[in-house]
Amino acid sequence: MLQPITAGFVATISGFASSFALVIAGLVAVGASDAEAASGLLALCLATAVVSTIGALWLRIPLAVAWSTPGAAVLLAAAGHGITFSNAVGAFLVSAALILLCGLWPALGRTITGIPKPLASAMLAGVLFPICLAPIQAVATLPQYAVPIVVVWLVLYRLAPRWAVPGAMVVAVVAILISAGTEWIGAATVTPQLIFVAPTFDPFTILSVGLPLFLVTMAGQNVPGFVVLSNNGYTPPPRFALVSTGLGSVAGAVFGAHSINLGAITAAIMSGPESHPDPQKRWIATLTNGILYIPLGLAAGVAVALVSAAPAILIIAVAGLAVLGALITSLVNAVEDPKHRMTAILTFLVVASGIAPFGIGSAFWGLVAGGVVMAWLGWRRSAVA
Repeated sequence: MLQPITAGFVATISGFASSFALVIAGLVAVGASDAEAASGLLALCLATAVVSTIGALWLRIPLAVAWSTPGAAVLLAAAGHGITFSNAVGAFLVSAALILLCGLWPALGRTITGIPKPLASAMLAGVLFPICLAPIQAVATLPQYAVPIVVVWLVLYRLAPRWAVPGAMVVAVVAILISAGTEWIGAATVTPQLIFVAPTFDPFTILSVGLPLFLVTMAGQNVPGFVVLSNNGYTPPPRFALVSTGLGSVAGAVFGAHSINLGAITAAIMSGPESHPDPQKRWIATLTNGILYIPLGLAAGVAVALVSAAPAILIIAVAGLAVLGALITSLVNAVEDPKHRMTAILTFLVVASGIAPFGIGSAFWGLVAGGVVMAWLGWRRSAVA
């Protein structure tokens, strides 16, 4: 039994350490106070714990649940557009309701996952691109802190890829402690509290945050999560997965949580042979994973205080290293089909530009521009044929 428990522990620590700073930065970017960001991180951990535990005990398969890392990147990309946190919470609820609806209405889920790969992948790549520039910018502006982070990440990426980002995060924490001293400890909340945030539903925020959050969560997390399960010999349970994570996201949203979904990287750790030689015992890894998220959630106040004490560029730099793999995958998928490369590149450029006409974020406009270009070029080819 020790082997799957160890796999669950590794998945939990690597998953949390790789992206908790990105989650906090994303929530703050859409207007959360430090206390609300701590509440959001705690709610994400509790929702992950509950759905993971129920899924493991009920289905007896390693159904990995995590928060939406690409979704946190969507929040960070929305910074500077005057979004209030109550509007963001309303967008979180819309996104969660759409995920739940996909589980209850399979035809909708098939439609969403049927969005052309060049469009969905290019949109995600455009969201991630500015974040992935942060390590380079940090090296230029804070070399004394950023260079060790990048060097440790690069060394571990060669020797132990799974620990590359957590290792970089450890170095970043040391850098923060050196630069900020111990003053941040006084701002830390030892026991974070769930803070109810009354949602408001702003159409522009829903289009800027809610719709892109829903799409990248489905395309960037849920679909790969199903693929990992299938590749390891399990039959994916789409209805249970989408309904349970949708309900978990709805419950967490009013406390500041953006979204939970199926894990992909953590799923590979817990559902593969390294978790246990016997596939029927690998569910113990996801049960362990779920249970361990509870104490991690209780450390949310300390995590927020630590991130708040750090130079913003340093936190985003670690986040950039965390999502670099996702950027590579998105770019490869976006330009894989030669017929749609122009559409993909234009979508990517519009999203990466950060424009926000009428107060609507660039992720939405990228999808619109890409859809129009794809339809126009497809029509022209049909007309010529």
